[in-house]
Amino acid sequence: MKKKVYVLGGYGLIGSACIQKLIVAGFDVIGVGRSLQKGMSSNNRINWRITDISKTSVAEWSEILTDADVVVNAAGALQESARDNLEAIHVTLLENITEALNGRDLTFIQISAAGANEQASTEFMRSKARGDKTLMDSQLDWHILRPTLVISRQAYGGTAILRAAAAFPFANIKIFADSQIQTVSIDDVTNAVAKAANGLIPKRTVADLTEENSQSFDELKRHFRDWLGLPAWRINIVVPQCAIALLGKFADLTGLFGWRSPLRTNALQALKDGIKGDAYSWQKTESLACRSLNETLDSMPATIQERWFSKLYLMLPLAICFLSIFWLSSGIIGIYALSDAQQILTNRGMPAELSKLLVLAGSIADIGLGAAILIRRFSRVACLGMITISIGYLLSSLATAPDLWLDPLGPLIKVIPSIVLTLFTLAILDER
Repeated sequence: MKKKVYVLGGYGLIGSACIQKLIVAGFDVIGVGRSLQKGMSSNNRINWRITDISKTSVAEWSEILTDADVVVNAAGALQESARDNLEAIHVTLLENITEALNGRDLTFIQISAAGANEQASTEFMRSKARGDKTLMDSQLDWHILRPTLVISRQAYGGTAILRAAAAFPFANIKIFADSQIQTVSIDDVTNAVAKAANGLIPKRTVADLTEENSQSFDELKRHFRDWLGLPAWRINIVVPQCAIALLGKFADLTGLFGWRSPLRTNALQALKDGIKGDAYSWQKTESLACRSLNETLDSMPATIQERWFSKLYLMLPLAICFLSIFWLSSGIIGIYALSDAQQILTNRGMPAELSKLLVLAGSIADIGLGAAILIRRFSRVACLGMITISIGYLLSSLATAPDLWLDPLGPLIKVIPSIVLTLFTLAILDER
């Protein structure tokens, strides 16, 4: 009979790779996450248990994991945001789940982070360490695996911004250029998880998963640029510390609107500190050494979709900003120049009161959509609303003001490129 494995955070970068590896290794795998849609999109061959793991009670965990032989916790969040609470995800989750599983004969595999300790400079690392300690103090059979920077075929968060930084046009933007970084292949992480799930490493192992050597962040970017097949930079631009700090604060602000920017202060601080681990801690479990960065990149050759993604990744925030400015400005100008906008319609035979109502309604709708696209949970709906209203403007103009199509400044023609930009934004809006 197959062992049943539950993977928490099953549609995340590490969780989804663990699920795939465990299926191939012959386990019966169940994914656990917040969203059935994201779960099925990630892997529709397995069953999913849907719960907000940051709020799941002891009794609920006891019911969800009633038939579990192995639990893999790949859930995590980099920083506080409108969607994430570090204490709840990294600590309370472990407190509740260890209490729920107390006395059970199963294996618990915790995916932590290299460098996690309670004196670390970021709350991410400190909360990870508190969660690890909760598990170590429990009576469960556990393993704690602490990867360094995970390099995966998928791109999300830090690995996505690394690709984007490597593909940045014209110049090398130098941020914490000398910080030392160690990496680990996602394959080495999933192999370690499968090995632990099969009981092939000593119980209660705490091990860093990492390559033996490190490289500076600048060297890391250059390795990725070579991997992408892009020419070497000829210009280097050093970013001042004050500009880096402002960038982090701005990225933190986007977190209040539900965006998980990989440039928030926790990520920047982790990069400044360096990302390092002890490769020997894994090798002493009589396991093979994790592959080097070059070996990792050689095992996943870059293709056209890698180059497209790397070049387009930074276009999403830019597109959202411009769409927001465009629609907010349109609405505000419509209200400010209400009489002029109204006159366009009244000059073409529309009653004054109706024209005023239509201008006000359109301006309010424009402002609403311009604000809504800035909020992550409403961004997709806002894009669809922008497309719908833009098409509505174009169609209604045929009945009310067809002559504007021939206006030398092209006020209606210019709506069409905005529709295309919105369609582009909608197409690349998915985070994973």
